[in-house]
Amino acid sequence: MIIDLPNTSTSALNKKLVDVRNQSGAMALGRVLTLIIVVDEDRAEEVIESAVESSHMHPCRIVVLVHANKRGGSRVDGQIRLGGDAGASEVVVLRLYGEVNAHGYALVLPLLLADSPVVGWWPCEAPVDMASDPIGAICQRRINDSAVAKNPFAELKRRAEHYAPGDTDLAWSRVTHWRALLAAALDQRPFEAVTGAVVSGGLDSTATDLLAAWLAEALDVPVTRARTPQGSGLISVRLERPSGPLDLVRPEGTTIATLSHPLQPVRRVALKRRSDAECLTDELRRLDPDEVYEAALVDGLPRLGRRNALASQLIKAGKAPSPEESRRLAREAGRRPRQTSADMVTIDPATAELTPTEKATDRQVADRAQTQKRVGARVAPEASVGAKKAAKTAKKAAKKSAKKSAKKSATKSSASTSAKKSASKSAAGTADSTQETS
Repeated sequence: MIIDLPNTSTSALNKKLVDVRNQSGAMALGRVLTLIIVVDEDRAEEVIESAVESSHMHPCRIVVLVHANKRGGSRVDGQIRLGGDAGASEVVVLRLYGEVNAHGYALVLPLLLADSPVVGWWPCEAPVDMASDPIGAICQRRINDSAVAKNPFAELKRRAEHYAPGDTDLAWSRVTHWRALLAAALDQRPFEAVTGAVVSGGLDSTATDLLAAWLAEALDVPVTRARTPQGSGLISVRLERPSGPLDLVRPEGTTIATLSHPLQPVRRVALKRRSDAECLTDELRRLDPDEVYEAALVDGLPRLGRRNALASQLIKAGKAPSPEESRRLAREAGRRPRQTSADMVTIDPATAELTPTEKATDRQVADRAQTQKRVGARVAPEASVGAKKAAKTAKKAAKKSAKKSAKKSATKSSASTSAKKSASKSAAGTADSTQETS
C-alpha cells in the first residue's frame, strides 16, 4: 500500500498513519527502532529497497529524507508505504524542496517512535562530523558509506579525525567475512606469530584500507597496502609466518576464494560481495559503540605503509598471491573430491600417495607410539618389583594354608584311630561278659 500526500506536513502524516492503523485493526506495533535515511533523489529507491530488506530482521519505522530540489519554493511531498511495499516496517518518505532541505531535523522529530533507539544512515555524502549534525545528535548509531566519496581514502581520514562513539561505516561490514576467515585460520596449526602482511585491493576500496588497518592494529606488524585498478574491490590478503605464507585470495568477478598454506591442503571458501542490505542488517544488530572499528580507524589507519605499491609488481616478486594461481588452485580443489571418489576403486592402498594431512596424521600416531613405549619402559621395573612382592606374599599364604590343612588332616586321622580303638575295646568287653554268663 502506497499513500501519496503532496505538499503536506508532519502532523498530517502522523494523523494519516494513525488512521490507516485503526482501519487495518492493528492494536500494537512491533517496531524496535527508528531508521532515518538522508539520501539524494537519484539513489532514493535503491536505498529504500535495501532498508526494507533489512527490516525483515529488524522491524522499524523508516523515515527517508530525500533532497529533491534545493531551488524553488519550500514544500514537502509525503508518501506512506505499508504492507508488502514496506516489508516488516512502515516507510515514511519526505521529499524536500527549497529551503526546507536545511531543516530535516525539525521534520523527522515528530515522526520518531517513542522510547526506542534511533539510527541514522547517510548512503550518499555524509556530514563531516556526523555526531555534531542535528540529525546525528539524536542517533545512537550513525552509519556512513565511505566508498561513495569522491576521495575515499581522504574520507576515511576525516572519519578518523571526527570519530565519535556510535559512528560506523558500511565498508567495515563488507570485510566481516574476511576478518572471520583470517581469524579462524590463525587458530589452526601451526601456531606461529605473523611477521608481516600484504593486503591487495582497488585504489578506491575503503574496505581494503580498513582491513589492512585492522591487521596492523590487531597483529602489531607492518602491513603493505597494495593497489589494484579502481573498482576491483578487495582481492587478497597474505600473512607472513615462519612456516610459509597464509593466503586468502578472491579473484575479481568470482564468489569463491581460496585459503592456502604450505602445511595444509588448499580450501575453497564461499566469499561473495555483500550487498548494502546485508551490511545494513549487520550494523543494526548492535546499537553500542564498535570498539574494534574504532581501533582500526583511529589507531590502525595511520600505521599503514605506502599505498603506491602496485599489486602486480609484488606478485612478480613473490610478495603477494596471484589471483590467476588462485583460480587454478580453486579448479583443482573442486575436482579433487570427484577424483578421489573415482580412484578409490582402482588405487592400491599400498602404493597410494599420502596427502599432507595423512602424513601429518601418521607422524602423530608414530609420536604417540614412541611416547607410550618410553612410558612403558619407565613403568616396567616398578611393575616387576611389585610382581616379586606379590609372588612372595602368595608363597607365604600357600605355606600357611598347607600347614593348616596338614594339622586338620592329622587331627582327623588321630580322632579316627582313637575311635577304632574304643570300638574294639567295647567289642572285646562284650564278648567276655557273654562267656561269663554262659
